[in-house]
Amino acid sequence: MTQPTQPNPFAPPQAPVGDVAEPLAASDIDNLPVSDTWKTRFRIIEKAGGVKLPQFKALSFGERMKIGFGLLPFLFGPFYYLAKGMWKKAITLFVVCLALVAVLGVLLELAGLGRFSNSLGYGVAAIFAVRAKIDYYKKMVLGQNGWW
Repeated sequence: MTQPTQPNPFAPPQAPVGDVAEPLAASDIDNLPVSDTWKTRFRIIEKAGGVKLPQFKALSFGERMKIGFGLLPFLFGPFYYLAKGMWKKAITLFVVCLALVAVLGVLLELAGLGRFSNSLGYGVAAIFAVRAKIDYYKKMVLGQNGWW
């Protein structure tokens, strides 16, 4: 008689290979405590292939606009992230952007283009505007609310 095999308690844990997450069911997104507008955006991000958006070009123009640039994150930057409960990412993005602006400002000043350093803030605002919807998707759908 063969006995059923017991799992080895000393074996290392098995981790999934790769960073490909299983697609969510529509009901998973429907059960999230967010508005219908965000649920639509989350479904479009799923349709585009998740966080990295590998099928972004396959989306229609209207769908691209819904998950692209955000006006409120552009205007309010880290405060928008704080309002959405993503304080770790607000701090991280703000510090990284502040460091980049400082370095680029010095480099532009040394190159004699100091008047262009005033416009670096628009680049920082654009980073927040482009990343906000994806970061909120990561928080609400994937449960990832880390520093990066």
